[in-house]
Order: sequence, then C-alpha cells, then structure tokens
Amino acid sequence: MASSPPALLVRVEAARIDAGAELENLARGRTDVGALVSFLGLCRDEGGALAALEIEHYPGMAEAEIGRVAAQALERWPLQGLLVVHRFGVIVPGEPIVLVATLARHRGEAFAATEFLMDYLKTSAPFWKKQRLAAGGDAGWVEAKAQDEAAAARWDG
Repeated sequence: MASSPPALLVRVEAARIDAGAELENLARGRTDVGALVSFLGLCRDEGGALAALEIEHYPGMAEAEIGRVAAQALERWPLQGLLVVHRFGVIVPGEPIVLVATLARHRGEAFAATEFLMDYLKTSAPFWKKQRLAAGGDAGWVEAKAQDEAAAARWDG
C-alpha cells in the first residue's frame, strides 16, 4: 500500500486493550511509514492504596470529542494513521487504561502527535475518574494535575 489516506480510529470501550493486536492492525500493509509511536497508559496502585479506578463517560460524546482532537492532530502533523482506544468501567492496577498510536513517515511527527493526544486525554477529555481505595471506600474524583495542565498548554497557539 504505497500511499493510503490516514486511518483515524477512535474507540471508547470496556474491553481490555490488546496493545500488540491493535498496533499490528494499525500498521498492517503500510509500507509508506517509517514510524509507529505508541503510548500505553496503565492503572497504577498508588503505593498499594488504590484497589481500582472507575472511569465514566457519556457514550457518543466522548468518542466525538476525542475524534475532534484526533482530527486536529491529523491536520497539524503529516500522519498516515492514528489510533486512540480509551477504556471505561472499573480498571484494576496493572491493566491498560488508554492506547494512543500514530503512524508517520518520520518519528518526529509521530512522537509529537502522540504526546499532543496524551496531553489532551490527561487534561480535557470528557472522562470522570474515581479512585476506589484498597482500604475500602473511595477517594473521590480525580482532577488533572498542574504538571499535566502545563504540558497541555504548550500545544496552544
């Protein structure tokens, strides 16, 4: 496949992410790319304090908003493909939460676009995250951290 139009795939689902299969499917048959950059975000246990992360979203709205920002990435960088898979539901430590992958002729564009998308997902994507504590109960809703906001701000303008 010498020069296909960019593939844009966005999914929000409860199923566990199989990163290997997703990346293989994204790159299959693509001879026009030199870079596939991916980021797989995992649920961490916060030093043993976290039993699970519960992620909520509005079906349809989350996909549309992520798709809108993914389209911006396609406009901003010369990508040949882009994939975002984000989970919802109860996710336990060690399980994947999000996979972002980009295909490009060169690594620089792929790295930049992947980082741009992750900065957006960490700060502005329409998801609500609640921490379930190992000791029982919950720690409330998770807010974006100042360093995440600062990282996302560099893409403005």
